[in-house]
Amino acid sequence: MNFSMESNRIYKLDESGRLIAEVTFPSVSTKVVNINHTFVDESLKGQGIADKLMKAVVYELRETGKKARTTCPYATKWFERHPEAQDVYTTSFLE
Repeated sequence: MNFSMESNRIYKLDESGRLIAEVTFPSVSTKVVNINHTFVDESLKGQGIADKLMKAVVYELRETGKKARTTCPYATKWFERHPEAQDVYTTSFLE
């Protein structure tokens, strides 16, 4: 699945322009973002879309040299289950 990217947002629209998947990660400092929201439409549940969104965020953070703090429960759990992504995870808002 190909996602679209905006500043601090990765998302997917269906053919009619309806939002079907999204992760948002606003900046909280010059080097830290807060992953505060993930959404996957019911029509896509069980297909690993949220995992793919998180992997896209990790890629973006590595490319930009930023780290992520999480207030989204899904993102927090995702980082707990993915030690390979700990290089972009922080518990600080001011790094």
